[in-house]
Amino acid sequence: MIFRLDERLLFPNPELAEDDGLLAVGGDLSADRLMLAYQNGIFPWYSDDEPILWFSPHERFVLYPNELKVSKSMGQIIRAKRFDVTFDTCFADVIKACADAERAGQDGTWITNDMQQAYIALHQLGHAHSVEVWQNNELVGGLYGVQIGEVFCGESMFSKVSNASKLALITLSQTGKYRMIDCQVYTDHLSSLGARMISRANYLAILNNEEI
Repeated sequence: MIFRLDERLLFPNPELAEDDGLLAVGGDLSADRLMLAYQNGIFPWYSDDEPILWFSPHERFVLYPNELKVSKSMGQIIRAKRFDVTFDTCFADVIKACADAERAGQDGTWITNDMQQAYIALHQLGHAHSVEVWQNNELVGGLYGVQIGEVFCGESMFSKVSNASKLALITLSQTGKYRMIDCQVYTDHLSSLGARMISRANYLAILNNEEI
């Protein structure tokens, strides 16, 4: 059963999600609703021609910073200092670059204009953050997401040059701020860094700062 949201600020139990993770439809992208969603392991993912769709997958693809794998070649790139990395210096530029990035097998983007404005508002409230990667003073890579306690819920990343987005994630992992980084969807790129699948139950336990 897919729940239809109204103006009330609430979500159904994530355990009631469909097999594909779809939990609810409707509602809005207000800061309060978005934060409530992330606090319960739920995120919006939809296209311009759809109503707002809210998901809570049965499994989540996550990276534990203490399991981070940095390849020998990536280590050489880091030591060579080919890039500069900053935090929260141009959030709007990062989310725009993520929206504009071409992705194999994908037509268009789920990062609609409304989504961009909603996450910029979260950033202004101190809940959403970005990592920026620079080369010769040009923004060449980065990522953004939402912070819930010691969990960073990654939303998207982009890379205009090889290894830029990977460096953004490595740098984020090495800040020591996060117990877990939620990568949402499996990719070989993230798997090579040590990300792996965990159950929704384990994800929610960590989100709630419980021991598992």
